[in-house]
Amino acid sequence: MRQIYNVAIYIFSFLIKVSSLFNSKSKKLIKGQKTTLETLNKSYEGDFVWIHVASLGEFEQGKPLIESISSGFPNQKILLSFFSPSGYEAKVDYKFADKIIYLPFDTIKNARLFVNKINLKAAIFIKYEFWFNYLEVLQRNSI
Repeated sequence: MRQIYNVAIYIFSFLIKVSSLFNSKSKKLIKGQKTTLETLNKSYEGDFVWIHVASLGEFEQGKPLIESISSGFPNQKILLSFFSPSGYEAKVDYKFADKIIYLPFDTIKNARLFVNKINLKAAIFIKYEFWFNYLEVLQRNSI
C-alpha cells in the first residue's frame, strides 16, 4: 500500500508541476514549496509546534486551537503550514503564527528533510489530513 501511495504522490506532484506552466494557482504552490525547502536550513531556530492545514477552511477550524496555544504559551513558536495557495495567501501575515509556509509534497525525501531540519515539539494536522510519509517520520522521531 505504501508503494502505491508514494507512486501516486510522485504522479500527483508531476501533474501539478506540469499544470504550473499554465495555471497560476499551481505555479504559486510550486514556487512556495521551493521557498520552504530552500529556507529549511536558515530560518527555523527554536522549538516549534507545527500545525498543518490544507486550505483556508481547515485553517478556520484550527484557528481557535492556534490562538489558544499562542495565548496559553506565549513563548511557544508556532509553525503554520498550508498546502493550498488560497489559504496561504489569505493568512500569510497571521499574527498568531511565527512562521507560515507551504508544505512540500509528501515524498519520503521531503518528509525527512522537513522534520529533521526543524525542531518540532508537536505536530497537529487539522481535519482529515493523511500525509503518510510526514506522519511516519514524525513517529520515528517521537514527535
